[in-house]
Amino acid sequence: MSNDRVIIFDTTLRDGEQSPGASMTKSEKLSIAKSLEKMKVDVIEAGFAIASPGDFESVKAIADSVKDSTICSLSRALDKDIDRAAEALKGANSGRIHTFIATSPIHMEHKLRMQPDQVVEQAVHAVKRARNHVADVEFSCEDAGRSEIDFLCRIIEAAIDAGASTINIPDTVGYAIPEQFGQTIKTLIERIPNSDKAIFSVHCHNDLGLAVANSLSAVQNGARQVECTINGLGERAGNASLEEIVMAIRTRKDLFNIETAVDPQFIVPTSKLVSSVTGFAVQPNKAIVGANAFAHESGIHQDGVLKHRETYEIMSAQDVGWNTNRMVLGKHSGRNAFKTRLEELGHTFETETELNHAFANFKDLADKKHEIYDEDLHLLVSDNAAKHFEDKYELVSLKVTSCTGEIPEAEVVISIDGKEAKGVAQGSGPVDASFKAIESIVASGSELQLYSVNAITSGTDSQGEVTVRLDHSGKIVNGLGADTDIVIASAKAYLHALNLLGAKVVREHPQTAEGV
Repeated sequence: MSNDRVIIFDTTLRDGEQSPGASMTKSEKLSIAKSLEKMKVDVIEAGFAIASPGDFESVKAIADSVKDSTICSLSRALDKDIDRAAEALKGANSGRIHTFIATSPIHMEHKLRMQPDQVVEQAVHAVKRARNHVADVEFSCEDAGRSEIDFLCRIIEAAIDAGASTINIPDTVGYAIPEQFGQTIKTLIERIPNSDKAIFSVHCHNDLGLAVANSLSAVQNGARQVECTINGLGERAGNASLEEIVMAIRTRKDLFNIETAVDPQFIVPTSKLVSSVTGFAVQPNKAIVGANAFAHESGIHQDGVLKHRETYEIMSAQDVGWNTNRMVLGKHSGRNAFKTRLEELGHTFETETELNHAFANFKDLADKKHEIYDEDLHLLVSDNAAKHFEDKYELVSLKVTSCTGEIPEAEVVISIDGKEAKGVAQGSGPVDASFKAIESIVASGSELQLYSVNAITSGTDSQGEVTVRLDHSGKIVNGLGADTDIVIASAKAYLHALNLLGAKVVREHPQTAEGV
């Protein structure tokens, strides 16, 4: 590979899914993978094939469907993991096995209970076994940030000799500082005799808020692959944010003198899709993809931007997929205009049935809301993509009474496998009463872990997007609901979560998948 390009390795579907509550179905993973492919991401880590039958099927479906990106499966340095990954990747145009083993003293002693010589031997064996299946093998030193530099040099040299073409140095616990981490990458490349035979990669966690800074420091010191996720999604405090990595390299070409293959105009649509699927809302002040990323409140800033955009903006909102002409459709808009606008936003439909369903939802929304914005359209499509099984529970009607000085009361009618049931309950507020009314019918025994509301657009007629996170015996799901009435949106989100809990596609707690 040319030394003037950085490979973008997206692990939203693997490490991103390890965020509590972010577990995704095969259909949702495939939808995100296709969006990443459209963005021209180089490598998509589709999952951890050995982790569960669902993960295996997801990796296989993505390998069979996505042809322009390399599809990768994670595996421990174990024969059964490697063989399972290879089986899932059989249909890939370009497949990669990403195998790893811990290399820090604390991990080797307390987790692996292995001596350093044994760890090197197992790493070499794993790489060779993976190479018997695929030509593209990546080897990771788990907890490299706390590993001894001499041992890293030894095990990496052996892994490259065994056939690893990519060497990943993860800051697994987010412990590194940019200058120190960059120096580590530089030292490894300089000291390892066969370092020129592999691409050095980094995978940084954000526990100290330095994942992007550490990744960019590594790039400046010779790393030519960055592992990252959409919206910085990931376990604990998350991973390096793909959109920030890509746009930093693109915006500061004068400093980096390198480029990526990513088409940035699909960044915002993909961000919104991931947010909708996982239920993890993007904070308004998030760089690149936050609602306020290109907003200017200060009068001085507004004046400067109006006179010359670059006075206060270092990149174009349109370049990353934002559109300044947001008000595009209304109740009189036709099916072709709807489809065309969505294509402009980066969304396509696999079948006419999917298009018809999304257009029907659009018409329903247009009856409630005079002006339909791009944000509304993103949400419609994301909701449409999430429909992958028949719902057990559906909202038929909801009536809520909330008066000053009186206890709010909700009366709800839901359909359970086609049969209607009615529930009435009081609560501390209209949403609480609605949830209790639903529970009086279904008695799910779930624990509410999160309730959040996000306004899709400005104005009092804006759709409210509600996320409800439920935990039932270790199964954690995020239910999503949207409506111009926030109480109805809340009820829809709660029922969506209940439907996910009852669906066979739900994985066990996502933290069962160990990784780098």
